[in-house]
Amino acid sequence: MAKKALCVGINRFRHYPSAALNGCVNDAKEMKNLLTTYFGFNRNSVATLTDAKATKERIMAKLQAMVDGAIAGKYDYLVFSFSSHGTQVPDTGGDETDSADEAFCPYDLAQDGDRWHADHIITDDELNSLFAAIPAKVTLEVYLDTCHSGTGLRAIDLLHDRKPRYMPPPSLKAFLQVEGLRTRTLGDLQRSEESVRHILWSGCKADQTSADACIEGNWHGAFTYSLCREIRSSNNELTREELLKKIKAGLKSGRYTQIPQLECDQTKKNGISGN
Repeated sequence: MAKKALCVGINRFRHYPSAALNGCVNDAKEMKNLLTTYFGFNRNSVATLTDAKATKERIMAKLQAMVDGAIAGKYDYLVFSFSSHGTQVPDTGGDETDSADEAFCPYDLAQDGDRWHADHIITDDELNSLFAAIPAKVTLEVYLDTCHSGTGLRAIDLLHDRKPRYMPPPSLKAFLQVEGLRTRTLGDLQRSEESVRHILWSGCKADQTSADACIEGNWHGAFTYSLCREIRSSNNELTREELLKKIKAGLKSGRYTQIPQLECDQTKKNGISGN
């Protein structure tokens, strides 16, 4: 099986130094190590973009090259992991009943008036449109360790050793446009036979936050840390469904409020990651 991956981790943001995170770059490194150790990737087939290198332009260019390679028959298994802030943007296309699009923050995140600048924010619709071109024979596995909404914040999420990976919309007007709206993940988009074959791991539910956490003396995404730990301890012999249960149990025992999600068809749930 020919494989290609992109692992993104962003702790620093060019225009928002106060929004810095701590564990996202470690997440990208850990995911690359996981892919090369347990998923059969060679090191040259896993690209990483971290901090200043992880601009929207570079991220989308890397993903486009992966999709183009899949279309050309070079790859039959793709992986994309993304650890950073998540945010929300109003739906400007008028095609969404909830009026809100999920969005992900690159290093060059910037405002355009009272909204996020379209050239410096990655929306779920953009990713979905890109991934829809992947041929049916190619499997895509996506790992998102970001927050989907600020509405799930609880006091325990604000302890000194954990921080939510959520960037609020850039203005009161923008916030009010998405406040209380049902946010979506990639798995909710375009429920067609073409999109269902892909696999989406999400660090939390649509109305929750994912933790940037200090665990055993170092910072990680709580979801990514738990994912990597369970795969290592099982030597990647758990099915995806079994793996999800282990991750949920581990996060619950650590008193994290987030509940990770897995969206794919039952055949993929019964399979093992990387295969």
